[in-house]
Amino acid sequence: MVNGTPTSCEPFDSLSRMPRDSLTKEQIILAAVEVLDTDGVNGLNMRRLGAQLGSAATAMYYHVKSKDDLVVLAADHVFSEIELPDLGANGWREAAATLARGTHAMILRHFWLIPAMSTHLIYGLNKARYDEHCLAVYESAGFVGQDADQAAATVLMFVIGAAQGEAAESARRAQLRRTGADVERHLHETLAHIIEIAQQFPRLRARVEQPGETTDTPPTEATFEFGLRTLLDGLEGRLSTRSVGPR
Repeated sequence: MVNGTPTSCEPFDSLSRMPRDSLTKEQIILAAVEVLDTDGVNGLNMRRLGAQLGSAATAMYYHVKSKDDLVVLAADHVFSEIELPDLGANGWREAAATLARGTHAMILRHFWLIPAMSTHLIYGLNKARYDEHCLAVYESAGFVGQDADQAAATVLMFVIGAAQGEAAESARRAQLRRTGADVERHLHETLAHIIEIAQQFPRLRARVEQPGETTDTPPTEATFEFGLRTLLDGLEGRLSTRSVGPR
């Protein structure tokens, strides 16, 4: 520092007037999750993230290599939100259901995770911790080797598929917000168009004209629970009808 002016060798960001090392990697990851939750993967960039943190875009590169690297870090972070059930206190089915529900809820909170998983290899300590516990659940049930891997992967694929519809709607809302469109008006017009198409098919038309019974459980939640119960019934059936193991 010479007469109050930073020299070229000092880690100082000339745009934000904030030392780059005053930011931490954890702060950047948490801010990235907030931006992703609002704007999705397409809305994340270093300039937007810098604005979120009150710093300059260039300061981000002091801790992360690129936007893609940051997406992977953020995705790994949100896996830490999933509660890992105590296998000693719960049967394998209850533990598997708890994991599935926790994963489903996490994906709905972070709609961008599904598109991120389609373009990025998600890995890190939190994801590894989650995968390890999933395998422990199915091994405790009696699955071994590749059967445990396949059981865990099958349930995860179901959870992702069950969350995709709501996640896609959240992603669409984020895209509309970024373009400055009237979100509710656009979604209303889209729904009207979907109903118009459905009217051309008898079974779909019947469901539009006479929706199912009203209950306290949202339809998507009821569908998720039905699918999860059916899937776990199938896995339990495999255990009871034949020996499972490496083939």
